[in-house]
Amino acid sequence: MKITEIRIQLMGEERLKAFASVTFDDSFVVRNMKIVQGGKGVFLCMPSRKLPDGSHKDMVHPINQDFRKYLEENIIKAYQEELAKNPSSGIPSEPEDKGPDTIEACLPVADK
Repeated sequence: MKITEIRIQLMGEERLKAFASVTFDDSFVVRNMKIVQGGKGVFLCMPSRKLPDGSHKDMVHPINQDFRKYLEENIIKAYQEELAKNPSSGIPSEPEDKGPDTIEACLPVADK
């Protein structure tokens, strides 16, 4: 599976840095991945839903570590390029569709 497009929407918040939409093989898109600031730098969070018991479950996620690394490296690179193009990125903007996601549902990609 090849990434054919990455769109980054900067948020400029303290922890939530951006939303990412990724298109695969010009045929399938995953929206609302989150780039979050953690204690060891930024990391990628998959889109998730809040369950009735208050926990969160990823709606999509990589199956193997190689694809997880490929995905994260490319999205973080696109995020850094977008930051370089937009030095006034501290101004929050609205994502395409926030949905029920929350920052608290995220764990660093390597910990999942």
